[in-house]
Amino acid sequence: MSSIGTGYDLSASQFSPDGRVFQVEYAQKAVENSGTSIGLRCKDGVVFAVEKIITSKLFEPTSNKRIFTVDSHMGLACAGLLADARAIVEIARTEASNFRAEYGSPIPIKYLAERVSMYLHAYTLYSAVRPYGCSVMIGGVDESGPQLFVSDPSGLCHGYFGSATGKAKQNAKTEIEKLKLTGMTCRELVKEAAKIIYLVHDEVKDKHFQLELSWVCEESNWKHAPVPKVLFDEAEKFAKAALQEDSSDEDEEM
Repeated sequence: MSSIGTGYDLSASQFSPDGRVFQVEYAQKAVENSGTSIGLRCKDGVVFAVEKIITSKLFEPTSNKRIFTVDSHMGLACAGLLADARAIVEIARTEASNFRAEYGSPIPIKYLAERVSMYLHAYTLYSAVRPYGCSVMIGGVDESGPQLFVSDPSGLCHGYFGSATGKAKQNAKTEIEKLKLTGMTCRELVKEAAKIIYLVHDEVKDKHFQLELSWVCEESNWKHAPVPKVLFDEAEKFAKAALQEDSSDEDEEM
């Protein structure tokens, strides 16, 4: 990471001679060392899938979730430092609550994503604070239809049909690009999302992981909710079958 001069990474408010802010790059590195998170937007809703790395067999299965509900109509999936992500979730929930109290209607997803991005960016401007070491995907269904936005530690925000963050984001994006998202339903995407997480998981470095799936669609009554267990089991079965097929193809090539 060190470039022209040492000492330019001591403050988030300082540029290096070649125009880089090292503190922001370190925060992005924290995101890249995290489990993979993907968000997919289709014609009737949004699906989130997260690879939650299990570092200890003693963990409670439902602890340290990486998918959160921000408001009834939207959810948030994160990659990076979980403690930082939880702080951002609280900010997002406060913004959504204040908007609902002020205007009497759910907050537009694009507006919330921009507000959260502004907050992330503010923490890259001052030497007294450090950038948040997390990237968040905010998605759901509002008056404009299904929406999906991704904000990174620098405060940059983009809208996507499908995106991935975390250690295997490049492989995941390659798989996402193969899908015809605009013509698919959430029920179909749940299986594809599970398949992508299983395909990009690195069994050598991280043996144990837990799959998390959530969606916002007509079947969930337009509310952000975990995928029903029956469909979750189907998706996991589909993903494991695809993984075995992939590994058998590799063996044949060898």
